[in-house]
Amino acid sequence: MTDADGAPAGAGAHSERAVDAPTYLTVAEVAEMMRLSRMSVYRLIHGGELEAVRFGRSFRVPAEAVRAYLKSSHYQAG
Repeated sequence: MTDADGAPAGAGAHSERAVDAPTYLTVAEVAEMMRLSRMSVYRLIHGGELEAVRFGRSFRVPAEAVRAYLKSSHYQAG
């Protein structure tokens, strides 16, 4: 069965949730994006400067938190 858009019936609700779900990055991915060491990223997390969520023994950083941190860290020279 398909809905009016030709998508499988019931797929709309699931695909909308997937679009709205936040993207989480590993500490290693954040370090690579920001060109920092993993230890520096851990320091930012433990210092409260970078938001993170703990899953078991590892941290995940919301992609939006990385964008917000970088935006707040801009330095205007001159």
